[in-house]
Amino acid sequence: MKFSCNQQTLSKALNTVSKAVTSRTTIPILKGIRLEVDDKNTLKLSASDLDLSIERKMEIAAEETGSVVVSAKLFSDIIRKLPNEEIQIEEMEDNNIVIKCLASEFTVVGQPADEFPDIGEIKEEKQILIDKDILKDMIKKTSFAASIDESKGIIVGVLIEMEEDSLNMAALDGFRMAITREAMINEEKKKIIISARILNEINKIMIENEENKDIFIILEDKKALFLIGETKIALRLLEGEFIKYKEILPKEKQCKVIINRVDLLNSIERASLLAKEGKNNLIKMSIFRDKMIIRSRSEEGNVKEEIFVDKDGTDLDIGFNSKYILDVLKVVNDEEIVMEFNTSVSPCMIKPMEGNAYEYLVLPVRISSN
Repeated sequence: MKFSCNQQTLSKALNTVSKAVTSRTTIPILKGIRLEVDDKNTLKLSASDLDLSIERKMEIAAEETGSVVVSAKLFSDIIRKLPNEEIQIEEMEDNNIVIKCLASEFTVVGQPADEFPDIGEIKEEKQILIDKDILKDMIKKTSFAASIDESKGIIVGVLIEMEEDSLNMAALDGFRMAITREAMINEEKKKIIISARILNEINKIMIENEENKDIFIILEDKKALFLIGETKIALRLLEGEFIKYKEILPKEKQCKVIINRVDLLNSIERASLLAKEGKNNLIKMSIFRDKMIIRSRSEEGNVKEEIFVDKDGTDLDIGFNSKYILDVLKVVNDEEIVMEFNTSVSPCMIKPMEGNAYEYLVLPVRISSN
């Protein structure tokens, strides 16, 4: 294997595939990236942690074909530190590679590529086309609400639901739930569950690949393939039955508030400066007449914030973990939002002024009466 290419182009490609490299594996070769040069002046970079595999192709000037696996961290660090010039890379007989750029020369130990897991073939017959900006927005609006506790099973994933006329996503962790919907005609109904961690990595790759507007998704029973330009992402779907999230949504409301999102965001951020970590970042909301009073206290002091609202229904005192409300307010772009409450121990719903593009459910924290 022998080729030359631009340092920046290679560094960007490495940054993409490195998202599938894990340091937690007991299989040494999975800490590497496979470099594969064909006779069409193409370099294919591959990485895998067995749940997520990423391939990226790029144009190079190839002199000899071949393949080798190199340490992902070391190789990426070397390429990133080199100047933005032409790099020459050559594989020696013992799988080691030599990297040359201007006055720099590195020799790096490699491993045989035949031990590296293949990304696996998926029949690319039925492709689902989705606008990249829509997918990015939907992931941003839901993935944060999935559980990060691996022992919690299926709720570490995000449900992606294809209905006749909409694409829905839902995530929950036992304390809050996020649902987002986008109008979309689907040929067939499907439900899949993808790890939120993997979806966040896919989101980063989409942000880095600004030149591609459309994403193609291919689904099998246990695997999915995302095609983003020259990047191919294969992932293992989570198996199991997702919680029937539609049944959790509250049917009743005693109090409805229309409030400016940015005003609420800023007030809660200020109030949470004094919310004690040990008390679930607790803030207390008092809703009466045309006001929402937000309070927080700790041994270091207390704070009171006042926001004007448009209220319909009963007055209410309710407590929340400020982080859970802030997470919602940061991913929504609307100027005004609707908050619906039932009792001080019932979940709060956060919705848009019109339509059902998103719905957030946040469980309250019990507050003392004093």
